[in-house]
Amino acid sequence: MASPEQIRMARAALGVSVRELSEMSDVAASTILRFETNKGGMQSGTLARVQKALESAGVVFVEADDALGVGVRIKLKRKR
Repeated sequence: MASPEQIRMARAALGVSVRELSEMSDVAASTILRFETNKGGMQSGTLARVQKALESAGVVFVEADDALGVGVRIKLKRKR
């Protein structure tokens, strides 16, 4: 599951606000903001909806390894 930092990074990479992510995921903006600022957790099903919405918009969540922490990437749009 995505971390609060990854959700913030993903929103920034896509250029979407908390309110826009709220609409994309059908999760209350206050819940997203509280999670992103580490002021509260998020139920796993709710976090899954947020993560799925961001992934549908092109975000790839990157797990930490021995050298680097968590992150996000944006899928390249293929030219047709």
